[in-house]
Amino acid sequence: MTTAVPQLPPFHLAFPVNDIAEAREFYGSLLGCPEGRSAPDWVDFNFYGHQIVAHLAPEEVGHRKTSAVDGDAVPVRHFGAVLSIAEWEATAEKLKAAGIKFIIEPHIRFKGEPGEQATMFFLDPSGNALEIKAFADMSSLFAK
Repeated sequence: MTTAVPQLPPFHLAFPVNDIAEAREFYGSLLGCPEGRSAPDWVDFNFYGHQIVAHLAPEEVGHRKTSAVDGDAVPVRHFGAVLSIAEWEATAEKLKAAGIKFIIEPHIRFKGEPGEQATMFFLDPSGNALEIKAFADMSSLFAK
């Protein structure tokens, strides 16, 4: 008998961008997020099953503060996804091949500790910080 994995509700996140065309290129073409509804000043993307919306708001873009986490200066304002290790590795290779400059290079954080995870941080063209992470054991997502 198999245990069903609970279906989690998708989250919704709206964030500012400098340019809608750049957002379409980065989120749609590079990250492979299918586009949903749009208007001249905003566009929806399917970000790993979640709804993110890029809003044209140049005065709001970019990350401004960092916080120390396991020796890294992590952008306080960031969002991202938790992938399988294989998906994380493929995404890291895709981003490297595209010439994306990482603000925190792909590596393993909390090595040998509860919550050990693969992580990487990079910026979109508007300076919004994204983190893509993975766990070898997804049950350690909230491990203490």
